[in-house]
Amino acid sequence: MAVDQVIDRLKVSERRACRVLRQSRATQRYLPQVRDDEEPLTRRIIELAAMYGRYGTPRIRRLLKDEGWRVNHKRLERIWRQQGLKVPQKQPKRGRLWLNDGSCVRLRPQHRDHVWAYDFVHGRTHDGQGFRMLTMVDEFTRECLAIDVSRRLNSEDVLERLAWLFATRGVPDHVRSDNGPEFTALAVRKWLKRVGVKTLFIEPGSPWENGYVESFNGKLRDELLNGEIFYTMTEARVLIEQWRRHYNQVRPHSALGYRPPAPETIEPAETCSATLRTPQLAIRSALGLT
Repeated sequence: MAVDQVIDRLKVSERRACRVLRQSRATQRYLPQVRDDEEPLTRRIIELAAMYGRYGTPRIRRLLKDEGWRVNHKRLERIWRQQGLKVPQKQPKRGRLWLNDGSCVRLRPQHRDHVWAYDFVHGRTHDGQGFRMLTMVDEFTRECLAIDVSRRLNSEDVLERLAWLFATRGVPDHVRSDNGPEFTALAVRKWLKRVGVKTLFIEPGSPWENGYVESFNGKLRDELLNGEIFYTMTEARVLIEQWRRHYNQVRPHSALGYRPPAPETIEPAETCSATLRTPQLAIRSALGLT
């Protein structure tokens, strides 16, 4: 670029301009070779970037690799820059609470079903009415176990979802949550103790102690809730469940080497809805909840 400007403005030869600017003439005369798949690859990258607006180059590269494209990170980043694609910067990281001996207060998951975490997320339909989402994740595998969606969710709904998951997936060693009344209700604590599950309550005002589910909730809001208008609760349940399945089976996760948390997960047909009523009554009865 600089050599061309010198040639145009000072009317000197290419040889002299390259010598003064210490530019190799071979480099100056090099013409990039465009690959046959450059155009379709660029189109596909743009399509994926438009489809998953919050994904950066590592996740896009993983999706391309799963589709059969052979592209390294340098080529992908070059096309990404040429097309002006970008993702907004991440939020600043929050600190953790530490004990005097330097250990973190949070119990870290060691294996599948070691620690489950759950929390509530709030949303609104197009008419301005609010609704709640109960999200549950396995902290070790990062799999989203369930997202229940309803105008109102209370401790009874928490018990119903836990009963269903315990009966269909297994019983975890611990469950982690904040100190909300739905999680600290006496019925919930007594039932968890009866089935042998230990509870982990975070310190009030310290959401980073429940970091796995908080991170998941942030992705849910960033990738779905902030970009969708829900006109009805049915639409909200369908789209949220669709996103949950994509998160588990397709979406590359950076902490898992850009692999999805549960690519081979096959769930019973009854779990397709975001809120379960009739099937869970039988589960609750079987586990002594009624």
